[in-house]
Formats: sequence, structure tokens, C-alpha cells
Amino acid sequence: MIQTLPIPHPASFIDAAVAGTIIEYAAAAEQLQHLHPEQVSVIHQQKWLKLFVPVTFGGLQLSLPEALQKEEGLAWADGSTAWTVTLCSGANWFVGFLDPTLAKELFSNPQVCLAGSGRATGKATDLGDAYEVTGHWNYATGGFMATAFTGNCVIEKDDQPLQNNDGSPVIKSFVFLRKEVSLHPTWKTIGMIATASNSFGVQRLRVPKNRSFIIAGASAILQLPVYMYPFQQLAEATLAVNSSGMAMRFFDLCQPANHGTNAITLSLDRWMTGHTALQTARNDFYTAIDQSWRAHLLQQREQEQLLNAVANASRNLAAIARQSVDEIYPYCGLQAANPATEINRVWRNLHTASQHSLLLM
Repeated sequence: MIQTLPIPHPASFIDAAVAGTIIEYAAAAEQLQHLHPEQVSVIHQQKWLKLFVPVTFGGLQLSLPEALQKEEGLAWADGSTAWTVTLCSGANWFVGFLDPTLAKELFSNPQVCLAGSGRATGKATDLGDAYEVTGHWNYATGGFMATAFTGNCVIEKDDQPLQNNDGSPVIKSFVFLRKEVSLHPTWKTIGMIATASNSFGVQRLRVPKNRSFIIAGASAILQLPVYMYPFQQLAEATLAVNSSGMAMRFFDLCQPANHGTNAITLSLDRWMTGHTALQTARNDFYTAIDQSWRAHLLQQREQEQLLNAVANASRNLAAIARQSVDEIYPYCGLQAANPATEINRVWRNLHTASQHSLLLM
């Protein structure tokens, strides 16, 4: 089990040489508008897209606390790399819910990468022995290297939307092979440029029934603890550590001790105030995660209360990461406003990531 208080610097969660490669190609990746081939090579070598994938499928099979540390370390190195790993490893987490035959087919590829969207912007018509799917999904992070895509769909039958017992629409997730989707270059943002979070779609695509799945602990096919942990809190936590990792990188880059007296006007006291607030939020977050994960493994009754604590700690961490950076940004000089500098790229990446709705208080 991980140490929680005080939680170490994110750089300690990733091998220095590996981090160096990720950092070295970050600027070039932004120019390419997708991750650099050297970064992609490292991702596959380190099996980062398989953080939650079982060893039997060639994965690392990490616990949630272990995976969060890895993602935060990556975010400290480069936001676009970390965001891509986080979103794609999160999609690869779906292996726990897929039909076994389909899972074996997809994950026989050592470079398997699922990309997709959680929005239910597709329609799937139940034909009895198959589904006919039409839909368009935005923000498929990592789609440039995806081997398959996932998208949520509202289910219809006989031209009528199906409903759950509470009257809500029936929604299922679907897997589409890369050759079945059309990609659209719609990713236009100030930051996270190298994530290539473009959109994709399918039109009247007929897929077998085993391409659909339901994301819920009760529907898990693989009986491992990480697939029983609620997806909502897992998603919130993985996104939050991206913000904290990038914020810590920003603080490292603008630390007064690293600059000449004329480089920036940031005082050490002001830097320490922000850094302490961020570190405190990190400590609180990892404490909440550790307690929740322990209770989850032991199936303790107070797990719901602890899950609420994870949700609150995740949102607070993301908020403190953004606020603490913004409070010192004006004192970092014009280098912080120059798109060619690393510190500006970190700032742009952090503020693009902050637009994700799960991170809002």
C-alpha cells in the first residue's frame, strides 16, 4: 500500500530516464499535433496503456493508488502524454466488462489502445441478433494511435427508445474497430494539443451483440477489485492527478531559486504559499484514495462515505492546482506567456484539462 502523508513529489513516481524522454519530445509533439513516435514507443514499452489490464492480458494490473501515482508522475513530465495515457488506459480498463471472446481478440494486440467518449451521442437500434449504430463522438483522446474506439449509445427497438424501470433511457457502451470509424480533425484548443483528441463517428454500422457492454461493478466479467470500484470516482481521481502533476511541474519551473534576480518577480514566500496549498491538497487526496481503496478491498460498509470523500478530494485537488498556478502566473515574467516555452505549455495544458466537467466543484 502506498505512503500517504506526506505524499512524495510526482517526479519520484516515474523513472528519471523515462521521464527525460517524454520531456525531450514534448515540444516536438505539440508541433506534430499528436504524441511524438518516441513518446508512443515509451508508452508501449512501459505498458502504460495497460495500467488496469490483468497480467493474463499482458497488463500491469495495478491497484488504483498505484496507477494514480504513475499518472501524476507522467503529468509532471508532460501533460499531453499523461492525459493520453490516462484516458486510453481508462478505456482499456473496460477489458473487465467485455465479452471474453472480444476481449481476447482486442487485447491479443500488444499495442492495444482503446479511445472514445463517455457521451451518449450515438443511437443503437436493436435488430435482435445485432445492433445498427449511428453516432458522432467528440474528444477521443489518443485516437491517432487507437486500435479500437468506444462510444455510448441510446438503445432503440422498433423505432422507440428503450427505458429503464425509472424511466431513464437505456444506454450501453459499444466497441468499434478502427477500420469501422471515420475520424474528424476537430481538436482545436490552446493546450493538450498533442493528445489529438479529435472526434469520430459511425454511420449505420452493423455490429454483433457482443460489441456492447455495461460499465458497472455488477456487470464486471473479470472479478478483480479494480473493476468493482465505481467508475465515477475512478475517472475523477485519474483526471485530478493530471492537474496536480502539471501544477507541480509549473511550480518547479518557476521556483525563484532556479532563476536570476531579473528573470521573474515571484517571491519565495508567495511561491511557498501556493506550493504548500497544492501539497496539502495532494496529501488530502491520496489519504482519501488510500482509505477508500482499503475499504473497497475489505468490502466495508462505510465505503459510500469514503467514495464521497474521494469525489470531493479530487475536485478540490483540481481546483487548488489551477488556483495556485494562476496566483503565481503573473509573477513569472513574459516567458510564461511565450508559447515556445515549457512553462507556457504546462500552463496551457493545465487550463485545457481544467475544462473537463468532472473536475468542477
